[in-house]
Amino acid sequence: MQLIKSDINIDFLGKRKITMVFSGLLILASIIGLIIHKGPNYGIDFAGGALVQVKFNQDVSIGQVRDSLAGLNLKDLSVQDFGKADTHEFLIRTANTGSEDSGLAQAVSAAIEQGTGFTPDIRRMEMVGPQVGDDLKKQALLAIFYSLLFITIYISGRFELKWILSGVTAGAMMAVVYFLSVFNVSMPILIAGALVVSLILFWRLRLKYAMGAMIALIHDVFITVGIFCIFDMDFSLPIIAALLTIIGYSLNDTIIVFDRIRENIKGESDRTGLPDLFNQSINQTLSRTILTSVTTLIVLLALFFLGGEIIHNFAFAMIVGVVIGTYSSIFVATPIVLSASLKRMN
Repeated sequence: MQLIKSDINIDFLGKRKITMVFSGLLILASIIGLIIHKGPNYGIDFAGGALVQVKFNQDVSIGQVRDSLAGLNLKDLSVQDFGKADTHEFLIRTANTGSEDSGLAQAVSAAIEQGTGFTPDIRRMEMVGPQVGDDLKKQALLAIFYSLLFITIYISGRFELKWILSGVTAGAMMAVVYFLSVFNVSMPILIAGALVVSLILFWRLRLKYAMGAMIALIHDVFITVGIFCIFDMDFSLPIIAALLTIIGYSLNDTIIVFDRIRENIKGESDRTGLPDLFNQSINQTLSRTILTSVTTLIVLLALFFLGGEIIHNFAFAMIVGVVIGTYSSIFVATPIVLSASLKRMN
């Protein structure tokens, strides 16, 4: 199935300065969102604490629920709507954890019944200790970091036949991260530093395909996280699963373009013809890229609108990731490889 004619010739790379500014604005907005909200809005999985989901058959306001719980002296209490307005469901969060709160759901139910006159239906109860939440946060960051490094080994080996060089570089980075993590160095700062050093090494070692793929994937993950911060949406374990899926999806798109570039670039020695060659490669794979993205988005939109509130954030993260991942394969990864190729020919 071909949505776009094979002889189409869109000048994607001629617009790379505009798209660079656009990506910069998205990253800047993500940074501002992270600063304003003081990082992602961690859910119970990462922040620790307790969550109780309640449902009423009557019309009850957030204020009534919050006032009813005031006498329980719950730490960092928050109440928010869950689902549509006519479902009368609420999420109650608190920093209280531990065995002493094993009867929290019953206490919440009794307090609400006394304060509102209505008996709530306890739909869900979750509790995570602060230490468990902190450990999960570290493991999630390491999962994303290791996945990026293993991907660069694959990219370098497949497109540049530098398996050993890329493997040694990635292995050294993983060893450094593991060693420093033992000394309780801040995990986000540690991983950010390791990624920066990795990109510098890829540039120095002329691993241009690995560098282009890694920058594009960091771009996708960071913007997705930033959008979650801007909308103040819960950041939980399913979102980490979504981010890892986004990395795989975006990489698939990028590899398709890279593969065509590698085929077209064989024997090419004239640096002036490289931009046209890269554009040709993107255009040749454009039909497949759009078809894959559109069919994936159809499924994700169905999940987003019909899958229920539990899967809502996961589907939203995937929708953002697929759109940004498709964009980055064309307007981020490919221009970086082109710039590195032109630099090498100088």
